[in-house]
Amino acid sequence: MHIDTTELIDEVETAWIPLADGRRLAARLFLPTSAAIDPVPVIVEYIPYRRRDGTRLGDESMHRWFAAHGYAAVRVDIAGTGDSDGLMDDEYVKREQDDALEVIAWLAAQRWSTGAVGIIGISWGGFNGLQVAARRPPALKAVITLCSTVDRYHGDVHYTGGCLNEENLEWGAFLFTMNGFPPDPAIVGEDHWRALWRSRIDAAKLAPADWLEHQTRDDFWRQGSIVEDYSSVEVPVLALSGWVDGYTRVVFDLIENLDVPCKGIIGPWGHKYPQDGVPGPAIGFLQEATRWWDQWLRGIDTGVQSDPDMRLFLQEPHEPISHIDQRPGSWIGFDTWPAATTSIQTLRFGADGRLGIDGDNATNSVCSPVTTGLAAGQWCAYGQGKIAPELATDQRADDIGSLTYTTDVLVEPLHIVGEPIVTLRASSDREAAFVAVRLCDVRPDGSVERLSYGVFNLCHHASHEFPSPLIPGAAVDVSFKFKGMAQTVPAGHRLRVSVSTSYWPMIWPSPEAPTVTIHHAGSTIAMPTHNAVVRLPDTLFEPPQDAQRGPVTILRPGSETRHVIRELAERTTEFRAMRDDGDYRIDDIGTELSFTRMRSSFVVDAKPLSARARVECRATYRRDTWDVRVETDVELTCDAVAFHITARLTTFDNDAVFAERQFNRSIPRLLI
Repeated sequence: MHIDTTELIDEVETAWIPLADGRRLAARLFLPTSAAIDPVPVIVEYIPYRRRDGTRLGDESMHRWFAAHGYAAVRVDIAGTGDSDGLMDDEYVKREQDDALEVIAWLAAQRWSTGAVGIIGISWGGFNGLQVAARRPPALKAVITLCSTVDRYHGDVHYTGGCLNEENLEWGAFLFTMNGFPPDPAIVGEDHWRALWRSRIDAAKLAPADWLEHQTRDDFWRQGSIVEDYSSVEVPVLALSGWVDGYTRVVFDLIENLDVPCKGIIGPWGHKYPQDGVPGPAIGFLQEATRWWDQWLRGIDTGVQSDPDMRLFLQEPHEPISHIDQRPGSWIGFDTWPAATTSIQTLRFGADGRLGIDGDNATNSVCSPVTTGLAAGQWCAYGQGKIAPELATDQRADDIGSLTYTTDVLVEPLHIVGEPIVTLRASSDREAAFVAVRLCDVRPDGSVERLSYGVFNLCHHASHEFPSPLIPGAAVDVSFKFKGMAQTVPAGHRLRVSVSTSYWPMIWPSPEAPTVTIHHAGSTIAMPTHNAVVRLPDTLFEPPQDAQRGPVTILRPGSETRHVIRELAERTTEFRAMRDDGDYRIDDIGTELSFTRMRSSFVVDAKPLSARARVECRATYRRDTWDVRVETDVELTCDAVAFHITARLTTFDNDAVFAERQFNRSIPRLLI
C-alpha cells in the first residue's frame, strides 16, 4: 500500500551540510509541514549511492513515509559520492565516521529538530550506523541496522571463514565503478561539475586490490568492527536481516552481546528492506520502525521493550529451486536469546556415511572437483524476482563431489533454530586447504535442500590473525558457526552433512587441489533445536506500507540472467551472471539512467590455478545536453604465489573520452 504524502510534508531537494574543514555534504530533506513551528526528531540515512538519482525512488518510499508520521527524514551522500564534496577513500573509513558526527550535530541543531537523532540503514548504511553509534555522538538516541555486520573481516563479502569470497571482486568492482560516477550539474553547477568529476577519477582507488593486501584479520579490518568493543554502543538497536541475505549473523551477534536494549527480526528475505522483502512474506517494516523511533526518539511507550528479543520466520521445507516468491512458514518468538528452551542435538560422523548419535574412529577423505559449489547460489541474495535466480538449488549436484553423512529417516519433526556449530578434526596433503560444510534436508523424493552452511580456511585453525601452513598429514581441530537458520525438517525426511574442499565460484579455489581427511573421532555437528516452538499470530506485523514514489518512465525493460557454460572438449566451466537495469527516466528531474553488470567466473577441471573472474560495469546519465557514460572492467587471476588484478576505468562526456585510469597489480597469496 502506498500513501500519498503530498499535503503532509515539505521536501528540500538539496540541503548543504557544512563540515569544519570547508567541505559540504549534499542532503535531501523530507520534513513534516508543521516542523518549522513544531520541531520533530530526525532520522538520517548516510550512504554513497547518489540520493539525487541512484536511490531516489527508494528514498521517497521510505523517508516520505517517516516524514508523514512526524519525523524529519534526511538522506545524506557520503563525501566524494553523489553531489557531496571531497573524495571517497574506501568503505567505512574513520573519516566517514568523523563526517557523520558533524552531520548528526548539524541535524540536531536545526530549528525544525528537537535534537534527538536516529540513524537507519541497510548494508552500507547498516554498517556505518553501528560504527557511528560506537563513536557515541550525544544527539544519537537509537539505531536501526539491517543486513550489516559487527566484523568487517569475517562477516562481510571479503574473507568468509578466512577464505576469499568472490564477491570481494564483484562488490569491489562496483565500488571501483562508483569512482567514475559524476556529480549532477544541476546541483553543483555547470561550471564546477567536470572539475569535481575529474578529481574523483584522478583519486580513484582499486578497492578489491586494496582489500587483497589484507588477507588476514589485521588492523585494517578491526577499524569499524564493533566486535572489538560491544560496550561502545550505548543506544538501543533494532537489528534485521533475512535468511537468504549474506548478513544474517549480525542479528545473533548483536542480541547476544549488546548491553543496551536490542531486538532482532529475521525473515525469509534477501538483501532488501523488509517491506519489499523477497522471498515473502514481506512485513510492515516502516510501521515497526516507527514504533522503535517513537519509543526512543519521542519517549512514547510503544511496547517495543516488551517485544520478544528475537522474532524469527520458521521456514517450512521448499523445493530447492533458484527463486521462491513466497516462503511457507510462520513467525516464532523468543522472549530471551539465547533461548532457554534450546536443546543442543549433537550428531557424529560414521564411516559408512551415517550421521547419528554414535560415531566411530574411522577417517574419510575427499578431493572435490573444482566446480563443486555450482549449486550454492549467491552468497548474498537479493530475491529480486524470477529474473534473478539467486538461491541455492538441488544439492545433489554438489554432493557428488563431497563427503556425505546422512541420518536415518526422522520419526519426529525437528525444529532447528539458531546457528549450528560444526567441529572438525581434519588433515590435508597440501599446505593450504579449506572446507565447505553444508547442512541439508534430504527430501522423500530424493532432492536435497540446503538448510545452512559454513566455510573455513584450515590454515586459520589458530586464528584469522595469524594463519600458518598446514603440515601435510597432521590433523588440526577447527570449530565454526554455520549461517543462522530457522527451519523445520519434517518426519519422513533425513538430515545430511556434506563436506567438500571446493565451493566455486563463491569461494576462490586453493592453489592446489587438496585431499582433506576428516577424522570422525573429533568431528561433530551441534544443532540448536526446539521440541516445541511458540508460533506468533499472523497479525504480528502489519501489512507492508510505504509512501508514493515519484513517476518513472521505463524506456527499456531490464533483465537478469545466470548461466553455466560447459565446454566439454576443453573441460572448462564458466559461470556468467548478467544484470541489466534497463533504461528509465526519473520524470521529476528528467534524468535518464542505465546500468549493467556482467560477472564471469571461469575454471578448468582439475586446474585450480586456471581460476579467473571478471566484472564489467556500464552506467549512463543523460539529461538535455548532459550525457555521461562510465565503463569499468576488472579481472582477477592467480598463480601459486600471487593474485593478479587488472582494471580499467573509462569515462565519456558526450561520447568523447573524458578521463581514463588503468591498474595492474600483483599481491602475494597468504595461505588462501
